[in-house]
Amino acid sequence: MKTPVFEPIGPPLPFGPDAMSPPANDAVMAWQPAQVSRFDALLHEINPDAPRVDIPRLQALAEWLVEQPPAEAQGIMQTRLDRIEWVRAMLADRDWDTAAGTRARAARMLEYLDSDDDLIPDQTPLLGRLDDVLLFDLAWEAFEAETEEYRDFCDYRRDEHPSGSGRAQQAAWLRDRLAELAQLQHNARVRDGHYVDTRLPPDERFHVVA
Repeated sequence: MKTPVFEPIGPPLPFGPDAMSPPANDAVMAWQPAQVSRFDALLHEINPDAPRVDIPRLQALAEWLVEQPPAEAQGIMQTRLDRIEWVRAMLADRDWDTAAGTRARAARMLEYLDSDDDLIPDQTPLLGRLDDVLLFDLAWEAFEAETEEYRDFCDYRRDEHPSGSGRAQQAAWLRDRLAELAQLQHNARVRDGHYVDTRLPPDERFHVVA
């Protein structure tokens, strides 16, 4: 509805279609192929367009993370963990009617994040939440738009205090945001328009009436 309320997640994890896939040497982690396959299947259940997850790319990502200064590595992880909490809040908020598809995909992601049986044990120093933030990163586009709208709704609810049920509050938010958008479009047309026909010669644009 408005300018995106989330700052871009950065720096991006070096994991995508063009990421390097060097031979796995288990220098940082020992990966279990069956667990990696399950992780990849879950990811593509949530976001079919995500890149494939394999051991070489996981190994390269883990090695990249441990090479970062400790404070930066923690920041990279925490930015994504904080964003995950917005997804969790969206599903739990009774005033927000999450689309069924978004709810199902986000619930599958959160089920994995809350599970003890995941790709990397959470107690592993530094790397324990790497699989969680990787799953979030690669699945984020599947529910990014609605999470953006939900956070904007939270700002609206905080600032405008709409009354009524959750459905009524969401309707008020939508109505007011659409009105704001219409006003912005009107202002743009006025700004870009002309009060006279500029195609005419200068002496024909104005007529002075005595």
